[in-house]
Amino acid sequence: MKRRHLLQMLAGVPASALLLSACGKRKASANALKPDARVLALGDSLTFGYGASPETAWPAKLGELTGWQVENAGVNGDTSAGALERLPALLSANSYDAILIGIGGNDMLRGVSPASTRENLAALIEQARAHTSHVAVLATPAPDAMRAVVGSLSDAPFYEEVVGKSGQALLVAGVYSSVLSDAALRSDRIHANAKGYAQVAQQLAEQLKAAGWR
Repeated sequence: MKRRHLLQMLAGVPASALLLSACGKRKASANALKPDARVLALGDSLTFGYGASPETAWPAKLGELTGWQVENAGVNGDTSAGALERLPALLSANSYDAILIGIGGNDMLRGVSPASTRENLAALIEQARAHTSHVAVLATPAPDAMRAVVGSLSDAPFYEEVVGKSGQALLVAGVYSSVLSDAALRSDRIHANAKGYAQVAQQLAEQLKAAGWR
């Protein structure tokens, strides 16, 4: 079509219609994962889904919400050192579009020095980033029985320290702490129930969407 004819046609179209057409075209983020992306969820019992059935663990629910193929590599009782030992084999066996790391709770419960946990977490991020540019870290709340009772758990500070310093990962803050602060969403003092894991998945999906992953 000649340019003159195109301009004549556009001149007869109301400005509001042109505006609506432009607004309807949402530009995809350059950082967005493909719809069937393969995602590794590396973590401990909170990732595994302790306190609920496997199909209600948050990696499974996140897959349902996003369409991603989320592999649950959560191990009950695992520590940052254990996750660091397991990660190379996982990365050599498969190719992942994104890696979600949720580890450190057992370090705190077992009295592992914060310095060691920070070092391990930094190494996990480094290895994950060598595999994919999409790396996120889920902060775990600092264990505090009294704060759990009154529903005011907060993330352990070393997550922000490590992730902020590296600048190589997305920090997913306040998800575990908000869910585990609600007694109705817990199966015990430190684990979620099926409803709680669904909340984790929902909040995680929202934060990843805000970051442009979806």
